[in-house]
Amino acid sequence: MADFHGIIPYLVSPLDGDRVNGEVLGRLADHLVAAGVHGLSPLGSTGESPYLNAEQRAEVVRVTLEAARGRVPVIPGVAAFATADAIAQARRFVDLGADGIVLILQQYFPLGRAGIESFFRDVAAAIAPCPIVLYSNPRLAGVALPADLVAALSEVPNIQYFKEASGQTGEILTVLNRTRLKVFSASAHIPLTVLQLGGVGWMAGPACLLPRECVRLYDLAMAGEWAEAMALQRRLWGINEVFQKHGLAACVKAGLELQGFEVGPPVPPQRPLSKEAAAEIEAALTSAGA
Repeated sequence: MADFHGIIPYLVSPLDGDRVNGEVLGRLADHLVAAGVHGLSPLGSTGESPYLNAEQRAEVVRVTLEAARGRVPVIPGVAAFATADAIAQARRFVDLGADGIVLILQQYFPLGRAGIESFFRDVAAAIAPCPIVLYSNPRLAGVALPADLVAALSEVPNIQYFKEASGQTGEILTVLNRTRLKVFSASAHIPLTVLQLGGVGWMAGPACLLPRECVRLYDLAMAGEWAEAMALQRRLWGINEVFQKHGLAACVKAGLELQGFEVGPPVPPQRPLSKEAAAEIEAALTSAGA
């Protein structure tokens, strides 16, 4: 069973009309692996998963697995409102060969703790022993996973990782103290803090555009070169400021277009970036060292 750690970029989902552009996606995945990333995560927020249909999602996973060729683990995202939908997605990706699942619950009607906990337990049971990465991103999904709930879910054998996007370091430290889970940062402003606390890596949006720089950040942290690592993290932050200003998927796709990957525009009703915004992306990438 694969050990997940290090820099794991969220992949975009290149579309040519309604068709997944497998040639571009495969080339991007191969480029990222060659740059030293430690895994690939298709179908996250950068991958515009909520905007894709079931067949498109499956094709994105299939192409990514084919391009990875077993060199690094492939850990697709599964996001759903309904338990049955999440189970269907997860089973399909596992059948395709996924090494694990990043699992997030979306909320329309308010849910109590029992409903939230049952969602994760039921999906985990349906695909055991496949490893699961719990994903907490209340800003995007509307569902928070507080430390006491994460501790209860850590009793499930194949729930093995926690990807935390709130940036609340106290919650992260509580999870590390109270559970056996391995923790990934999903917040671009604190990956070094998470690694200093004992985290195992960073599931990183910027790594699609700056893979070598993000891998360098991880390597410096593992070597205990904290001052140099912090200087690099500060330099990388500029690209995240642009992401926050214009929208993550549109920015990453625009940046990849600048780098020669014809990934196309974001999926409608999202809008492509203006020329002015694309120029901001280009300037931020140059400043970050791309």
